[in-house]
Amino acid sequence: MGRRSAIGLIGGLAALAAAVAWLLPPIAQDPAYHRLADSRPWLGIPNALNVLSNAGFLLVGALGLAFVMGGGAGRAFREPGEQWPYVVFFGGLFLTGLGSGYYHWEPGNARLAWDRLPLAITLMGLLAATIAERIGVQAGLRLLGPLVLIAAGSVIYWHWTEQRGVGDLRPYVLVQFYPIIAVPLMLWWLPPRYTRGGELLAAAATYAAAKVPELLDGWVLSATHVVSGHTLKHLLAALAGYWVLRMLRHRRAV
Repeated sequence: MGRRSAIGLIGGLAALAAAVAWLLPPIAQDPAYHRLADSRPWLGIPNALNVLSNAGFLLVGALGLAFVMGGGAGRAFREPGEQWPYVVFFGGLFLTGLGSGYYHWEPGNARLAWDRLPLAITLMGLLAATIAERIGVQAGLRLLGPLVLIAAGSVIYWHWTEQRGVGDLRPYVLVQFYPIIAVPLMLWWLPPRYTRGGELLAAAATYAAAKVPELLDGWVLSATHVVSGHTLKHLLAALAGYWVLRMLRHRRAV
């Protein structure tokens, strides 16, 4: 497939996904979402494992920020400014650890926005980084700001509609799942500027896989008697962030 066709298909997929989301009826937040299987406290921490498992986001986010804003930037990026989508990605990952911990301390819609906001920004940072590396640096940097605004807007819109009693998750669902599809397609269809692209694919696959134990939250806890599916989701999602950091540490220009 030619470069122009690939870019057109990826852009067309975004337009198609947005159109489908628009045609669907509003998606309200299921109140059962907050009834997580593991509510065991520990050392005075409610829902302890769901709270503490966010340490993975904090660790990977902090290590990633130190790398892309420190001495590692010169080795991992060929052009000035290329690191900024990854600053957004790792910064968002760190803030996800804080926001998710805050939410899981006392789950409810009032706190859920602080969990979802940094995660949405994290995903858009990775999308912009992949655009910069597979389509063009300037394209990725120019889209970074609008993508972050779209991510933030999707959460703000959901929170606003939820408060009005007509909660609508459609934009947030779009922000969640489009990057999981678009990033692998760009890796497959467009030529790389750097090595180690397989680890970026592993990151996308690991994040997608994290959705499975989330759906099997109670079953996982019943089977293991140790951790719930939601806790495993946190650990796998943090591992996805680590794959990105590992790629940056070891990659070289093609």
